[in-house]
Amino acid sequence: MPTNKKKTQVTASPERRRELLATAAEVFAAQGYNATTVRKIADEAGLLAGSLYYHFDSKESMLDEILSTFLTELWEGYDAVLAAGLGPRETIEALVTESFREIDRHRAAVAIYQKEAKHLAALDRFHYLSDSQQKFEKAWLGTLERGVASQAFRADLDIRLTYRFVRDTVWVAASWYRPGGRHSPEEIARQYLSMVLDGIAVRT
Repeated sequence: MPTNKKKTQVTASPERRRELLATAAEVFAAQGYNATTVRKIADEAGLLAGSLYYHFDSKESMLDEILSTFLTELWEGYDAVLAAGLGPRETIEALVTESFREIDRHRAAVAIYQKEAKHLAALDRFHYLSDSQQKFEKAWLGTLERGVASQAFRADLDIRLTYRFVRDTVWVAASWYRPGGRHSPEEIARQYLSMVLDGIAVRT
């Protein structure tokens, strides 16, 4: 008599799963989500396209895991900074440093987020991107406002313009930063903070 055979789901080891997601992230970052096919990811990973479906049910699932992992780690670092009771300047310094550490860990995910978050956030599965953005903005604006109120920052500071400048100045680094380069994330953060907080002109 005929029997019904169910397709067995192959579970990749955690290390292999991370490798596949890292490959997918690099392809998404380079080509864009819509232009990326499962076949392209599989080719880069050295798999047949059908084999990739044993590990992930869709490229959307891969993207979801890439972005959610990045944001979970980002907020673990940010929440620790915000709970530390630091002064406004020290909080900004710690947030910028944590941001560069996340670029070091998740450079491709950051690049994807910058390119794709706006239209992905309209999808139910990725609504958490909007929630994270609102939380991110609240954290930075609140710190800047606290700095102005305590006279740690200039009274004439345009809070929202400053937030956008610092945000874009930091995260655009994902377009050129490569892990393992000559400068550590902490050193790059120190240089950025020196320019942002102290300027580049010699004081006379």
